[in-house]
Formats: sequence, structure tokens, C-alpha cells
Amino acid sequence: MTQDELKAKVGQAALAYVVPHTIVGVGTGSTVNFFIDALAGMKQQIIGAVSSSEQSSARLRAHGIEVLDSNSVAQIPVYIDGADEIDAQGYMIKGGGAALTREKIVADIAQKFICIADVSKRVDTLGRFPLPVEVIPMAAAQVARQFEALGGQAKLRAGVVTDNGCSILDVIGLKITDPLSMEREVNQWPGVVTVGIFARNKASVCLLGTPLGVQTMMF
Repeated sequence: MTQDELKAKVGQAALAYVVPHTIVGVGTGSTVNFFIDALAGMKQQIIGAVSSSEQSSARLRAHGIEVLDSNSVAQIPVYIDGADEIDAQGYMIKGGGAALTREKIVADIAQKFICIADVSKRVDTLGRFPLPVEVIPMAAAQVARQFEALGGQAKLRAGVVTDNGCSILDVIGLKITDPLSMEREVNQWPGVVTVGIFARNKASVCLLGTPLGVQTMMF
């Protein structure tokens, strides 16, 4: 199967985790687009969605699914989103689509994070994919120097402005053996909006698209 076919399968499989008559948390990215398209088939069974990006909000509305402001929602049963990398503990790197801060906010409202990904995203140790970090523009150079001290090389993602009006640094050369500690440390650096390590908000379940079908990983 092609990568898109694998993404479509996990997007469809994620419908089993949608709780009827509730609000669904919806992430961002190419895999999530397949989920949104599948969710349209059961839109009459849900109240609406809380979205992590303007892009996903537009796609949801195009399908006739109401998008609710996160500030009006105290809790949602599930948040369904993709990942750039996921390890055996359910820790993830996210932010390839530059929506990491809003993704982390919606994940924090959710009781469960359901990760949908194709098998290429499964890794033993996080860090092969460049680590995205959303930063206030005036802090970009200083944050890059701090990553350099840790052995990483940070590069500004050219031409990208997040939905929050900020910049993205992509960091290579890191081997993230303790995701929780690194997430806590980087989030304390002045000018960092959020780092794309999802350890505190790790996955509860991962639906992994493989050539043999959808593999379910529980954490």
C-alpha cells in the first residue's frame, strides 16, 4: 500500500474512538485530513470539534462540522492527531505542520490522545525527525545557541509564521533519550512558546498503519 493508503486506513480506524454525542479534539496534518474526511460520515453523531489549526478548522467546516472555541470547552474525551515520530512509550515529536502549540493545548484538554500514524513514524529513540520549537521571533538566535550547547543545530524554518504569529526552529542532531526532562527544560527557556516533544501529553493509543493492517499500540 502507498503511504496515503496507510494514512487513510488509520484515519478510518480512529472513528472507533470517537465518543458519540460529545466533542472531538482534532489535530493537524496529512493523516488527520483523512480522519476529518472519515469523520464527516458520522457528523450527525457528534456535537462538534475543537481544532488545533486554522487549516483543520477550515476542512471541518467544509464538511459541515461545527468548530468550537477551546476556551468554551472544559474537557473532551479524545484528541485524535498524527505524529512525526512516536516511540515505544507513546512519547512523540510533533510540529512538522507548525501547529505544535495549539496541538498541545487541545491535547491537554483531552482525556485520551489517540495518535494516528503510518509505520514510518515509529522509532526507537526520538530525534531522527528535526525537533520543531515554536519561538517568539526575537528569541530565535538565543534559543538556537542553547540547542548548540546541547549538541543540536537549529535552523529557522524559512517563510513560516505560525497561527500564533511566531517562528519555528527545526533542530537536528539530538538523541532524545529522556523526553520528559528535555520537554521540561526547553519549555523554560525565555522566548520558547512550546517545544514539539509530547511527553507530558503523550499518546494513550497509537493506531499504526502497516502493510499488514492497522496495528494498535497501547501505552
